[in-house]
Amino acid sequence: MSTINLDGGEITIIRALGFAGAQMLGRDLKGRVGRMSDNDLAECLQTLVALGYISSTPDLDRVENIDKALFSVNSGYAKALREAIDPDKEPPKRQRRQ
Repeated sequence: MSTINLDGGEITIIRALGFAGAQMLGRDLKGRVGRMSDNDLAECLQTLVALGYISSTPDLDRVENIDKALFSVNSGYAKALREAIDPDKEPPKRQRRQ
């Protein structure tokens, strides 16, 4: 798998969505990303959807549709996205039960 490079807005969106795969309404996502403008948010969301890192229902074709759309992180990319956001963090080590 190739290395994932994300900018600040994309990282903010992915962190706001979380890695659990649960869907979030666009209106709630707007509240979590803070001071990001609607146009910047729409541009970042469209990029992330085009790359397959997140999914959107329905497709995001206009800025006005953000509030009604549902977004979630693609579970196939969750591990790679987590590593791209925080590359220095070590994965939890599994321990054998005694």
